[in-house]
Amino acid sequence: MAGYEERREAFGEQGVKIIAGVVDSQEETQAVAAELGFPVAFGMTASDGDAMGSWWDEKRQCIQPSEFILSGSGRVLISAYSNGPVGRMDPEETLNLVKYLNQQRKRGAGSAK
Repeated sequence: MAGYEERREAFGEQGVKIIAGVVDSQEETQAVAAELGFPVAFGMTASDGDAMGSWWDEKRQCIQPSEFILSGSGRVLISAYSNGPVGRMDPEETLNLVKYLNQQRKRGAGSAK
């Protein structure tokens, strides 16, 4: 999450709000989230994971890494799922992707004239 915090202002300039969620307790989450300028939900459950379309790991009792880029209307534009620490969205790559998507959106809006 630190990589997203480092780029939070740049994401904001692109119209992006960052939100995170974890299965950890409130106390554990507060220790991590204290350094972050975006909200982090704590105590997420299997039902929360199901509602998001994430994968719940019964053995470890956690939601596997699930990351989404949503449109302003809440439609999923890009998603990434992993069953471990490999395969997560890299903050810099994600920022570059958002910039690209915004450029494409602006080009599309400009061609509608």
